[in-house]
Amino acid sequence: MVNNFVKYAFAVVGIITGITLSRLLLQENFVNVSGNLSTFILIFIAVVCGVLFYSVGMKTAEFTVNAFDVVIARVHKMTFNELGVSAIGLVVGLIAANLICISINRIPVIGVSLSIIINILFGAFGVFLFSTKKGEDLRGFFRSGNSEENYSKKPKILDTSVIIDGRVVDVCRTGIVEGNIIIPDFVLDELRHLADSEDDIVRLKGRRGLDILSVLQNEIKYPVKVVTSEGINSSAEVDEKLLLLAKKMNAKVVTNDYNLNKVAKIKEIPILNINDLANAMKPIAVSGEEMNVKVVKCGKENGQGVGYLEDGTMIVIEGGSKYKGENLDVVVTSVLQTSAGRMIFAKPKVVS
Repeated sequence: MVNNFVKYAFAVVGIITGITLSRLLLQENFVNVSGNLSTFILIFIAVVCGVLFYSVGMKTAEFTVNAFDVVIARVHKMTFNELGVSAIGLVVGLIAANLICISINRIPVIGVSLSIIINILFGAFGVFLFSTKKGEDLRGFFRSGNSEENYSKKPKILDTSVIIDGRVVDVCRTGIVEGNIIIPDFVLDELRHLADSEDDIVRLKGRRGLDILSVLQNEIKYPVKVVTSEGINSSAEVDEKLLLLAKKMNAKVVTNDYNLNKVAKIKEIPILNINDLANAMKPIAVSGEEMNVKVVKCGKENGQGVGYLEDGTMIVIEGGSKYKGENLDVVVTSVLQTSAGRMIFAKPKVVS
């Protein structure tokens, strides 16, 4: 059907071009003929041009059909937001083309043909140009909202580690995270492979990750979308794919992977680290503060003891190894804060 449409479309354009050409020849008196002969010449040139253009259409029909199939396949994979952005690009392109064609239509012989070609080219260019913005919220195109608000509503791409960790569910329940939750297909594949592993621990992690996604999508009713990694190097590592997809979709990556966090900052890709959020919610310890902690083990350095607060924060106690298994009053000397967590250094309280 498309094959025939392309050929007939070329034939119609050829006939129009032939009629325009013959009228030009007759009106400019390039040939001096009678009325009946001029009609014959007009029909003859129109038919010849129609046949020539039909022949060209036959050559290009196969290419057009293949291109049409590719377009249909891409449209099926596009979201409603992407379709809306592409439609806007098409309309803008056609408006620009018609403004240009106002003067081009007046060109004898080739004016109409050029106008058709320009409309096709500008329409395609408009779709291509606007599709580069498909990762952004379509509603943002129509309003001049606060840039900080739009920034916070960027899509959030979850990596494998943060899904298995599970704390992202509680974070989503609070409503702090805005925007769509994006699950790349390669992350889903990785979770599936983990769930099918022969190792019991790895298998449990994979199944936990799939359960977390089910909770996000079904119980919390959060807008979770699975997207394909089309256009991204399939041979790249999962972390590299995540960063490429985030850059392509203008999205943020949600993770608790320390190394991925560092690489994303180097590449200037926005990232949300669950560990950073958890650390920010912990009570702040300052130098000189007193607390009571149980020494559970010896530290790496000679004489050091190690204890933990209720929130899991590690406390390294100078000279605390001899108090192993006992509760000890300590005084904070310093606090070390990193993306991996918070570490408190302390010494036993001296009783005067």
